[in-house]
Amino acid sequence: MRKKVRIGDLLVGDGEPCMIIAEIGINHNGSLEIAWRLIDEAVDAGCNAVKFQKRTVEVVYSPDELARPRESPFGTTNGDLKRALEFGQREYEGIDRYCKAKKIMWSASCWDSGSVEFVERFDPPFYKIASACLTDHDLLRRHRVTGRPIVLSTGMSTMDQIRHAVDVLGGTDALVILHCTSTYPSRPEELNLRMIQSLREEFDCPIGYSGHEVGLATTVAAVMVGACMVERHITLDRSLWGSDQAASVECQGFKRLVRDIRVCELAMGDGIKKVYDSELPIMAKLRRVG
Repeated sequence: MRKKVRIGDLLVGDGEPCMIIAEIGINHNGSLEIAWRLIDEAVDAGCNAVKFQKRTVEVVYSPDELARPRESPFGTTNGDLKRALEFGQREYEGIDRYCKAKKIMWSASCWDSGSVEFVERFDPPFYKIASACLTDHDLLRRHRVTGRPIVLSTGMSTMDQIRHAVDVLGGTDALVILHCTSTYPSRPEELNLRMIQSLREEFDCPIGYSGHEVGLATTVAAVMVGACMVERHITLDRSLWGSDQAASVECQGFKRLVRDIRVCELAMGDGIKKVYDSELPIMAKLRRVG
């Protein structure tokens, strides 16, 4: 039997309902009020968790990168943008209180060790390692030291790199691996959903899907081919300013996504052929022999 992973009150793995994460990320555009609205929408849609991104800006980006010219609503340099999008202690205390009141789990993708130490204060039920960080082995080890379940995204990575990351993490205990294509948005022909099965054959842990495509059908299809966890970015409006907005799902779409995943899970059944009670009147009416 394949391993399952407990995240909060949920079991993640084969035979369990798909865990659905609404990735708020940086779609809050630096506004705690927008973050709260997105949390509300995730709860209303029936998501199991929301997720943010946490960086120590001066560690993740070089001085030259921060000084690079970049026009945004927050200023004229890349540093102006990155600092404006970064929530601190006050904002995360507000997020923590709000999620507890709404009874939804929250966590973050931490891009540096200092950010792991920061988020640890809030006792997160899991950590998500972004695709960009899969080859940062020191960061992987820092996450594993926490002893918390880890969700590992695999965009931009080869199978050898994924195998090595799993080895650095100490194996597949308390690990969920997400198939992912790291383009925003991703084209359907580059989603390669059969990789979900390939990862299932390779690793004894739950396999999920982190999607950045336009539309919902391919994410539902990912669940049908074996994804035990799904993550999609959520936004109030795909036309809003921000690098992730166009690859996100608006709130009404997120409701449809969760609904369709749950309906399809129910429809899969157990694979055992049976005659349902609802068929008996039709059988009596139409079947003439046997």
